[in-house]
Amino acid sequence: METLRVLLMRDNNNPSFSRTLPQHILDGPGIDDGYRLNAATGLHPGDLEQQQDQVALLPHPNAAGCVMGVIADGMGGRTGGRQASDQVILTARQLFEHYLPDEDDTAALLREIALEAHMVVKLTAITTERQPHSTIAAFLINPGGECFWLHSGDSRIYHFRGNALLQRTQDHSWVQMQVDQGRLTEQEAAVHSRSNVLVSCLGTEQDPELDVCRIQHLKIGDSLLACSDGLWHYFTAEELGQVVSSMPPRQASQSLIHEARQRAMGGGDNLSLIIVRIDPIHA
Repeated sequence: METLRVLLMRDNNNPSFSRTLPQHILDGPGIDDGYRLNAATGLHPGDLEQQQDQVALLPHPNAAGCVMGVIADGMGGRTGGRQASDQVILTARQLFEHYLPDEDDTAALLREIALEAHMVVKLTAITTERQPHSTIAAFLINPGGECFWLHSGDSRIYHFRGNALLQRTQDHSWVQMQVDQGRLTEQEAAVHSRSNVLVSCLGTEQDPELDVCRIQHLKIGDSLLACSDGLWHYFTAEELGQVVSSMPPRQASQSLIHEARQRAMGGGDNLSLIIVRIDPIHA
């Protein structure tokens, strides 16, 4: 379990982000007096012999207050999945080191990470005669509180304000397509026999579907939770929001892993998560 704290500088511009929450949640508190990123990661093999999930929480080497988080859930047999998820993390680490927050296009960087990892994983399949694939869920917080995220597959990113969900990524999965078309409910999708069938991820023959989201300004009390399906499968969004808002990130990570293991009842997948919470400096 890893923890990270980063101090961020004063930022006087803080417009609302979501259109659906009550106004008292949208309006405050702001980040006028500076804020702190309080973060933790978690990784567990579940009940499987191999660990094919990988997670990274990366402070920028030269820009204070700039942080990237990456979740990669590998698939493809005993070693293929781990090779794929390792490649996602390696690519993210290498490209993030050269990122200039004041000059570079953040969304373009995230796409470059995903597409470069996708290409390398495809080449690995050719040279090794395996079928490695990986999801990706990556977010990048810039100094001042602007945030971008990107995902492909069914690893998720949630954005909470307090314990209220503002939004999350939409899975690139067969069951999510059925939900979008009104053929399944969210509850039915969670227990469907094809819930693990993906329609997009890295390493496939076709180019992956890459969804990018921009959060103009994070606020004090906001949390980001990135996690693989080995974790989110066992919780409602309401349960996740309650945990990440009521506990420090390290304790929340431990609590979620413990509860996921209990609910899996001996049949749990690999699981990984990153929690980042925006706290006031003097909390």
